[in-house]
Amino acid sequence: MSFTLSPVWDLDTIFPGGSHSKEYQNHVQQVREDITLVSQQVTQIDTSIIRVDEWTNLFIKLEKLQKEFREAAAFVSCLSAQDVKDEQANLLVAERSELSAEMEGLTTLIDQKVAQVPEKEWEELIGSPELKDLEFVLREKREKAKKQLAKEVEMLKNDLSVDGYHAWNQMYGTIVGKMSVELEEDGEIKAYSVGQAANKANHPDRKNRKYVFDQISKAWEKDADLISQTLNHLAGFRLQTYKHYGWNNVLKEPLEKNRMKQETLDAMWNAIEKNKHHFVKYLDKKAELLELDKLSVYDIGAPLGKEEEKKSYSEGAAFIVNHFAKFSPKMADFAQMAFEKNWIEAEDRPGKRPGGFCTSFPNSEQTRIFMTYSGTSSNIATLAHELGHAYHQHVMNDVNGLNQRYAMNVAETASTFAEMIVADASVQSSTTKEEKLSQLEVKIKRSIAFFMNIHSRFLFETRFYEERKKGMVSVDRLNQLMVEAQKEAYCDRLDEYDPNFWASKMHFHITGVPFYNFPYTFGYLFSLGIYKHAQEQGGSFEEDYIALLRDTGRMTVEELAQKHLQVDLTKPDFWEEAISLCVKDVETFLQL
Repeated sequence: MSFTLSPVWDLDTIFPGGSHSKEYQNHVQQVREDITLVSQQVTQIDTSIIRVDEWTNLFIKLEKLQKEFREAAAFVSCLSAQDVKDEQANLLVAERSELSAEMEGLTTLIDQKVAQVPEKEWEELIGSPELKDLEFVLREKREKAKKQLAKEVEMLKNDLSVDGYHAWNQMYGTIVGKMSVELEEDGEIKAYSVGQAANKANHPDRKNRKYVFDQISKAWEKDADLISQTLNHLAGFRLQTYKHYGWNNVLKEPLEKNRMKQETLDAMWNAIEKNKHHFVKYLDKKAELLELDKLSVYDIGAPLGKEEEKKSYSEGAAFIVNHFAKFSPKMADFAQMAFEKNWIEAEDRPGKRPGGFCTSFPNSEQTRIFMTYSGTSSNIATLAHELGHAYHQHVMNDVNGLNQRYAMNVAETASTFAEMIVADASVQSSTTKEEKLSQLEVKIKRSIAFFMNIHSRFLFETRFYEERKKGMVSVDRLNQLMVEAQKEAYCDRLDEYDPNFWASKMHFHITGVPFYNFPYTFGYLFSLGIYKHAQEQGGSFEEDYIALLRDTGRMTVEELAQKHLQVDLTKPDFWEEAISLCVKDVETFLQL
């Protein structure tokens, strides 16, 4: 299968005209008007008299409105990522925050009405045939509303968050957008965006790797004082909110958002810590192969042997589609469509935001993927990862919009599952020992990322929030906390760490999802469990997998695992079994 593809996405099929789109502005205006109309309808509901048709009508309107809002929000995400210097797009980001606050205000109104319904009438309401499909999310709404403050206070918090909480996240984006990394190449100094410089970080020559790492570090150090302000104030807003809710545990919100129990999180990290010694052996062996006493943080991604052969964007796309087809023909067909319809922004050019993401347009039933592709196997893995996200949304297009809001941990399951297919295929299609070693190492590096890198983020963030309760945390202390967390997570196996990681990792600065770390590791291991299940199931797997994905927005992760995999996530067994697949990769690598 061969493609000739454009690496630039098409946003005009959503709203033509980019950041100056009149259709987009009309759409936003309509969303605003609909929010006002639905808000008026909510205030008129008498909770002492239950009319099933009245509530059904309300949730139909809410579903439509949420889809329209998500359509607008996703469009702005794409505009602001493709060109960080697009001033109009940056204005739209601020406008989106205001619109988001209006949506949250409406949601608060509905949630509080839901909480006012007497228990007996409530059970009758959600048991009605019209609302039975929404039972899980409606129960969740009611429980959430019971914990909220008075309606006026919640509305005020939503309004203040636009120029408070979310504004700090936007400020971070502005700072990063203005940054550049200066690298000397062929005797000439060139300025690169942070994302472009990151793509040059894994050079085969160690001196070059260290040079790029040092230059990137300098860029982050230069703005560390500003970024420490954004992080401290963002965290401060969050902690003040928790204080007023009476929450002392900083993990309460992330666990609830991820619909998972503390016991599940503990079982996962305990299983990982118990098995880290296997991955330490890999780190030691890699140091030996690179003729080093110990690896540094910038050596973890270094290639072994000769420089990696790069694949063009079209070749990378063909590789992904071919290997998806062996596991799931429907997923392969979807990926091919996404490539052919230009749903992916992959061009390697300056001015783009660093990182990658997938965002959904539920009204158009489309998705868009953003990344910077330079031909490495890591880029191909990222592309497969984001296509996994896109496929997840694709199979849910006809599910009620209120049941489409799946949490980050299960969102990361579909993406890492897709990545796993491509990684395994790369190992199996290797024709030489060197190639097999190289592709095995790509898989192992993913395990290192999820078990060590992500663990360091989790440890850092947990400790940072505890310190932030007592006051502002200085740049020096943030650096110290970061290095301490990395030392613990990597079992003190590196000789140099990355003290600026708290500044450079965008995930610490995201307001929509607190603790944007452990869900990745959950998704990785959960997808490994599904992958193992798929290998055992054989032919019937594809439909089973789609059924699991379609349930991700309407049950807890523990219920999801029990229903589709017959496993208990609060016990170590499932996690140990999933980790054992990664351990096998290390053992094969060491034997080779």
